[in-house]
Amino acid sequence: MIKKKLTIGAGWSMAAIGVLHAAVFLPHPYWSEWLTGGLRSGEGGDASLSVFWALPGGFVVPLVLFGLLLARLGRRGERAPAYVGWTVAGWAAGCALLVGPSGFLLGLIPAGLLIAEDLLARRGGAGRGVTGPAVGREEAARPQR
Repeated sequence: MIKKKLTIGAGWSMAAIGVLHAAVFLPHPYWSEWLTGGLRSGEGGDASLSVFWALPGGFVVPLVLFGLLLARLGRRGERAPAYVGWTVAGWAAGCALLVGPSGFLLGLIPAGLLIAEDLLARRGGAGRGVTGPAVGREEAARPQR
């Protein structure tokens, strides 16, 4: 089985972006308000809501999970379809255009790695689709007795 190192790198970089995002927004005074029901009762202010949507209610958890999934795919010798890299690149660039230079620019790193992995696979003759599961490839190559 040949590991897809660019896919693994894209996955770990996405997970790292999510963890770094959480680390930046983690220390704030709103945790006690959230844990006592301030958001449900409507007592939370605009700043509290903004930080909530930037941390636990935002993209941090899905981004880390998606990154770990990509890393697993790469370790299994699989890669994501090309549209995943292009979509991540479009999302990151669009958000950076809306809010200016920010952490969204970091999203171009895993996007570039996913796009590069796809381009390398196409040049290597692997075809356009996602490669099949790595399990069982060795048995298929062995002559039957």
